[in-house]
Amino acid sequence: MSETMPPPSYLSFDPATRRLRLDPHEPAFVQDPYEAYAWLHAAGPAFFWEDFGFWCFGAYDDVNRLLRDRRFGRQNPSGIPDSRDIGADRSHLAGFDAVEANSLLELEPPVHTRLRTLVNRAFVSRQVERLRPRIEALANELIDRFESRPIDLLPAYAAPLPITVIAEMLGVPVEMGPQLLDWSHQMVAMYMHGRDRNTEVAADRAAREFSDFLRGYVAERRKEPGDDLLSLLISAQEDGQKLTEDEMVSSAILLLNAGHEATVHQTGNAVRCLLMQGGDPRRFFQTPEAVTATVEECLRFDAPLHMFTRYAYQEMEAAPGIVVKPGEQVGLLLGMANRDPAAFAEPGKFNPGRPDQKNVSFGAGIHFCIGAPLARLELQVSLKTLFDRLPDLRLAGQPRFRDTYHFHGLEALPVDA
Repeated sequence: MSETMPPPSYLSFDPATRRLRLDPHEPAFVQDPYEAYAWLHAAGPAFFWEDFGFWCFGAYDDVNRLLRDRRFGRQNPSGIPDSRDIGADRSHLAGFDAVEANSLLELEPPVHTRLRTLVNRAFVSRQVERLRPRIEALANELIDRFESRPIDLLPAYAAPLPITVIAEMLGVPVEMGPQLLDWSHQMVAMYMHGRDRNTEVAADRAAREFSDFLRGYVAERRKEPGDDLLSLLISAQEDGQKLTEDEMVSSAILLLNAGHEATVHQTGNAVRCLLMQGGDPRRFFQTPEAVTATVEECLRFDAPLHMFTRYAYQEMEAAPGIVVKPGEQVGLLLGMANRDPAAFAEPGKFNPGRPDQKNVSFGAGIHFCIGAPLARLELQVSLKTLFDRLPDLRLAGQPRFRDTYHFHGLEALPVDA
């Protein structure tokens, strides 16, 4: 393709040095990153993305392999501020960094192993499948509230369902949902390209307020344990060790943030995708097996998160001819990997029946998303319920994606029925 087709006009690529210039805020790329991904798969799916300042990998096998490679990890071994930092001084980020310091997402073994064992034990002890009736009831309640048409499905359906579920699981007030969402949005903005000082200050304030809020509920649950995730986190032990309060707060924030952010994006992306297929959407949900396959194909076809970053822990050849040194970052492009023509037949076609059904949307290796079973269940139930109830649902405008790379989600999803 690279020899016969010119690159998209908004990117430049030097094949000799494998250096890419592509502004992730470029409107055409924001709305359709897959055009660039397809060209790059042909030109060479490993490249130095100058706008980020590190090597990126988009081949499915490379991404899957490097996510599992223990020579890479989330903790920065060099102490050098990463490429997202505005400057070396992080004193204005003390609250945010305190949360990150105890986050499963940012830690490596042996600390990560201990924390994940404790959190996972509490998390799966809820037996996620038991939540199916509650999620289905909540989905129906939200649909019953649909009034005027058209309706923006994101705030009316995609957002309240997962935040309600995770709030109920943790045992915090569901009516705090809008505030939890606000704190979460301000914190996750730290991971986006091109953040500024105002973003950092807002994220730090949100982290402090979020932490204070949760510490109050942890204190209550210590006095009066209940059948909720906070109580289970308090009581969980591994070899006689329990979570510290700081670890508990960071874990709860991670579960709240991760428990809805990506699911909201994926729900919107999936509904958009299914409606663009035309015909009766119920055909995708006729059997439990079809529901599962449809959700997995939605996760592959238009993932909610397009980049994970890792630090190298030793000098090594990450791919042929690409050597990285300790402390250097690499970008693993999940959305690009899910559209790799070497891994998927007709990768740009939505096909739940494909025999090569797989994706890296939840990551891989020791940092594989701890909430993946819950996210899958929420998607399976919410999508099936929506289209069972509203089979004539249709787009009421052209949905546009938010300029929030490396997250990939819609600004709004106007629908009518």
